[in-house]
Amino acid sequence: MSDFVHLHTHTEYSLLDGLAKIKDLMARTRELGMKSLAITDHGAMYGAVKFYNAATEAGIKPIIGVEAYMAERSRFDKQAGVDKDQFHLLMLAKNETGYRNLMKLVTLGHLEGHYYKPRIDREILAKRI
Repeated sequence: MSDFVHLHTHTEYSLLDGLAKIKDLMARTRELGMKSLAITDHGAMYGAVKFYNAATEAGIKPIIGVEAYMAERSRFDKQAGVDKDQFHLLMLAKNETGYRNLMKLVTLGHLEGHYYKPRIDREILAKRI
């Protein structure tokens, strides 16, 4: 099982969706002999630093990511009944530049695209990948 890596993991920072505590995730990951683990909370990266530090301390390679909410049209469109539905996009950072890009996308999702949930769109995604 040591070659398997969870690339879609929600923690307690995945509001109203995640239950796993980072400390418990590290213990279970080590117990299973896994060498890496990704964090991909919904629409936010609140737990990224805590996750990175805990994983590094446990000897586990941390993979930082996010499961973003994508606006069907534009992040600025907020029409009732039309723009409430969105789809998810899982993104993982390859390096520090990728991490910074994810942080920017998540921030813009909260500041500009929030409609029921923090959404991004194809326009800002194209600028950050």
